[in-house]
Amino acid sequence: MFASLALPLMFAFAGALGKWPAETFRRRDHLTGLVLRDEFVRTVEETYTDTHSTGLKSANFLIEIDEFKDLSNRFGQSTYDLVMQRSGERVLSAVRDQDTIARLDDGTFAVCLSPVPQLDLELCIQLAGRIQSAIEDPISVEGTSIYVSCSIGFCQQSRAPGSNAKEWLDAAKVALLEAKACGPSTIRAFSPDMQKRTALDNDLRSELINALENGQIQPWYQPQISTDTGLVTGFEALARWTHPVRGVLTPDKFLPMIEDVGLLERLGQVMLYHALTALKAWDGAGVDVPRVGVNFASDELRNPELVEKIRWELDRFDLTPDRLSVEILETVFSNTPDDIITRNVAGLGALGCRIDLDDFGTGHASIASIRRFAITRIKIDRSFVMKADRDPEQQRLIGAILTMAERLELETLAEGVETVGEHALLAQLGCDHVQGFGIGKPMPFDQTLDWIAAHQAKLQDAPRIGRETG
Repeated sequence: MFASLALPLMFAFAGALGKWPAETFRRRDHLTGLVLRDEFVRTVEETYTDTHSTGLKSANFLIEIDEFKDLSNRFGQSTYDLVMQRSGERVLSAVRDQDTIARLDDGTFAVCLSPVPQLDLELCIQLAGRIQSAIEDPISVEGTSIYVSCSIGFCQQSRAPGSNAKEWLDAAKVALLEAKACGPSTIRAFSPDMQKRTALDNDLRSELINALENGQIQPWYQPQISTDTGLVTGFEALARWTHPVRGVLTPDKFLPMIEDVGLLERLGQVMLYHALTALKAWDGAGVDVPRVGVNFASDELRNPELVEKIRWELDRFDLTPDRLSVEILETVFSNTPDDIITRNVAGLGALGCRIDLDDFGTGHASIASIRRFAITRIKIDRSFVMKADRDPEQQRLIGAILTMAERLELETLAEGVETVGEHALLAQLGCDHVQGFGIGKPMPFDQTLDWIAAHQAKLQDAPRIGRETG
């Protein structure tokens, strides 16, 4: 009698033990507490099988924090960790308790919805929007508001290609890549056409060398203006690939490929040649463009012959060195540059080139390094400019940067200025120059003359945006 009662209890207890670890002891990310990749993949496989057998609906979502690789450089590791923690918590808050949420990589989260009877495209888009809104609320860190955005790609199981869970998850990855390619804070649902575009991306790599040599990759020019006078103070040369089939491609599409195949230095040569050609053409057209800014990558700065090469190019075009702004990322300085980089930057400054410290605030460059490298101007990163006219914390940060620059006798330029409000605020705070879509988008050289003429015409009638006095 006892045995007949005990055996069912033993089996029931054994069954409970068999299920408990799967729910409670799943491997989790130490920072966010979310499940890890292998656990998430197992859930996706189980969900795929379940939906096939029951006819229920599900979807996979991949969420990536935009520019997450720059967060630790920009704000420090502890702040980066806190942003990831908060982002994970916010994804959790936006979905149901029974859904599975994971942290796949440093800046990537994933959601697999528990199967439900009804789940159409509109509901998925609404959920993606809810996740995005939650993540993009400002995050308070020691009294400072930090803004991040995220890109989201998702795939409904009913629209997944292939016949297994891996292809379903891969489809969500393709949708995420498509979202990232369209710019920050974008949502994309998987469609079969996306797979064709991903295959085309792989073809681009083999076309790079010819594109550099036949003139498909050239600078487009983004204007920089004075906040005091409104006059053009320069243009920044930004790489664009005019592809015969795919149209105009921005650097995020091809720059990693160029780096992978070791062509960064060749790209720098192409950009410099066209930028100096543009200066001569502006001079010939009788328009006043004081200088052009060209970005120099670490690979170029490690060339022992760099200073002599720049000197030769300037002589070749009969241009004085002050017409060239050498733009160097702040991370180059903060990562303890080697002797060759140090000598080259100092040599370019001694030659008379202007040295711009790009993306200031993202790399923790010391004041000592700013003085040692004879920086002419700091370019305030767009992350400080974003929504500055509406956020007092952003205003205080910008004010602190401008005060430091004034004490060090450095010029300042704010990047990523998109609104009249941001422009006006920066002018009032005393920032010397501004650049961004709110001023002018990057454009091919043949459009710059018309833009300059139109801008000068606007200056005749526009009220002056002055800085605070007294």
